Amino acid sequence: MEELIQKLKKEIIEQLHFNEMSPDEIKEDAPLFGPDGLGLDSIDALELILILEKKYGLKISDMEKGKKILFSVKSMAEFIKENGK
Repeated sequence: MEELIQKLKKEIIEQLHFNEMSPDEIKEDAPLFGPDGLGLDSIDALELILILEKKYGLKISDMEKGKKILFSVKSMAEFIKENGK
């Protein structure tokens, strides 16, 4: 799971063009959205969904579930682990 979390951090940095950020700066349990985390917005949420779809073949069909899945890097990794192929 730790390997997947590190991979996700790198993919998020790459997808969102956070070139000045290192994976170690993203806390796996920290919220991705809002002032207490990375401060991502709805456009960034679409980018995270693209990561799940393109790299892992997973779709989020329910917006309420989507909020929980995209809460943190750890929640994304758990979703991938539970639903991955």
